[in-house]
Amino acid sequence: MYNIVCGAHTLALGARTNIMGILNVTPDSFSDGGKFFTLDAAIAHGQKLAENGADIIDIGGESTRPFSDTVSVEEETRRVVPVIEKLAKQLSIPISIDTTKAGVARRAVEAGASIINDISALSTDNEIAGVAVKYCVPVILMHMKGTPKTMQVSPVYDDIIKEIKEFFENRIDLAEKNGISRSQIIIDPGLGFGKTFEHNFLLIKRLHEFKTLGAPILAGPSRKAFIRNTLKGLSGDDIKPDMPVTETGTQAAVAAAVLHGADIVRVHDVAGTRTTLKIIDAIKNA
Repeated sequence: MYNIVCGAHTLALGARTNIMGILNVTPDSFSDGGKFFTLDAAIAHGQKLAENGADIIDIGGESTRPFSDTVSVEEETRRVVPVIEKLAKQLSIPISIDTTKAGVARRAVEAGASIINDISALSTDNEIAGVAVKYCVPVILMHMKGTPKTMQVSPVYDDIIKEIKEFFENRIDLAEKNGISRSQIIIDPGLGFGKTFEHNFLLIKRLHEFKTLGAPILAGPSRKAFIRNTLKGLSGDDIKPDMPVTETGTQAAVAAAVLHGADIVRVHDVAGTRTTLKIIDAIKNA
């Protein structure tokens, strides 16, 4: 069991899997780029995610799809802060800011976010640790091989589980040395970030091996290419991220991830995931 303090909120992790709903305020994300790029659309979608059962809303203003380019601190801030300001006043659940930049994280937390989700695990901008400490918010440290621009260019590991565990040991140590309490750290093995399709399935299968690190585990399989590529073999046709068959595959991956140790799942379809987890959590706790 873990109790993660997020400002005025507390996440109780263990008996029930928590759901992180994805809200991309971007024109180019792989799954829903542009759908929620306007302020009104983003607010409405955030409200819907909460109504459907999200425990956390994860707001991002920069796409991290494979081969994507970065945006400036100013542009990323312009995209996310107005959304966070409005949703933080309307929702009774924590908001996470999905960023690698300390400047964006600072403005987001001041606007009402209470979790920092850093896909670079403090490696892009180490000053994010200072923001987390100053505002007493937890951080999510994700493993990624390379950057979004390069991560899918032939990723190779000698022993993927061992290497990712060592990565987390080093990043958790760095976070603690920068003043972040271990009780405020969540780890994310980074499904789809610098991994082959086979790597992703293996990570889900062996997710429980990261439990020895003593931190809650977040898994984010939603609509990713390793799911779509596997399902493509059933028909030979291209499988798009927003197709129903992709969501069916996502729910299978969510179920497996939770049974193998995930405490939080990051998804697009919160309502469907909530249904899946009612059954999976009942099985896990039987």
